Amino acid sequence: MNTGIDRISFYTSNYFVDLKTLAGARSVDADKYYLGIGQEKMGIPPPDEDVVTLGASAAYPLAQDGELADVELLLFATESGIDQSKAAGIYVHGLLDMPARCRVVELKQACYSATAGLQLAIAFVARNPGKKALVIASDVARYELGSPGEATQGCGAVALLVSSDPRLVAIEPESGYHTEDVMDFWRPNYRSEALVDGKYSTMVYIHTLLETWKQYARESGRSLADFDRFCYHIPFTKMAEKAHQKLTRKLKAPVGKEELETLLAESLRYSRITGNCYAGSMYVGLVSLLDTSEEDLSGKRIGFYSYGSGCVGEFFGGVVRPGYRDFLYADKHRNLLANRAELTYQQYEDIFNYGVPSDGGEYVFPQYKTGPFRFSGISQHKREYESLVD
Repeated sequence: MNTGIDRISFYTSNYFVDLKTLAGARSVDADKYYLGIGQEKMGIPPPDEDVVTLGASAAYPLAQDGELADVELLLFATESGIDQSKAAGIYVHGLLDMPARCRVVELKQACYSATAGLQLAIAFVARNPGKKALVIASDVARYELGSPGEATQGCGAVALLVSSDPRLVAIEPESGYHTEDVMDFWRPNYRSEALVDGKYSTMVYIHTLLETWKQYARESGRSLADFDRFCYHIPFTKMAEKAHQKLTRKLKAPVGKEELETLLAESLRYSRITGNCYAGSMYVGLVSLLDTSEEDLSGKRIGFYSYGSGCVGEFFGGVVRPGYRDFLYADKHRNLLANRAELTYQQYEDIFNYGVPSDGGEYVFPQYKTGPFRFSGISQHKREYESLVD
């Protein structure tokens, strides 16, 4: 029985900063961002947008299409948690009016947690073939103003519907996975901005890729030649390109510029203009690949490398299903990305410094441009959400 990704929907903030604007404010050449790290824009959530509204908005098209009626498992993957006890997915479950017969759990392991969610969802569906699972990866990537990581900020969410006989991508059973206790990236409870050792994190990312590939190749018997496209975790697009080049050189099968373009470029298009989406990052790459590839990918095998700092990594494969294009939300995604509002540098800094109040007071947040849901305020230490749809 094939099991895998049946539908996939992506959402990001309606606001962005062009990295040329940031370059001007930081007195650096814009090519440092555009060419050096391969990023052009970063999505910025307004004060009334958080991981709940991002995640619910990503899944909303599925709800509109009646796809959530048979969902009995909702796994919410994030490293931007809003509560030390209650899962953010519970709020999403309510906003989407999902069935009460549903398990809801929040998962955390840096940017890897969505892949953990996908694998758990596949196991659930294999045991319950007539049921479906919903995996939501939702995050806000945030670093200190003026820090080296600032230009890689972003935000977004991806909703993956997992089922038997999937219409988009059948996930294959073989996997290579690796865990190692390292401190390349972390965010203590007392901080709202992440800490990162950039050079070390890059080294661990690539080391983990090589380890997971070795396992995968041994378990599956496949080589790089068996893959038509690759989706990598994308902290910034040049990282994905560098990682694939390192892997192919290690395996004595280096790729040229044109081949690298064919294998990766389509998966990097959305991330280049939204920024890092942490747990959703690799799956934003999958959405981008399926939405923008001019070639019919039916029957093509995709290699996936998921990495979460700290660290856990996994390499696995999936095969695109015939007729997949009939089940994409490509037009919705293109319209969303084309109609975002650009922020000035001062607007960006004002939003950055706004912060969610933490003094236990009563707050009503002003309304900005969001998706179908918004974070409307805080009352009696409770976050309040508002649906903007009938």
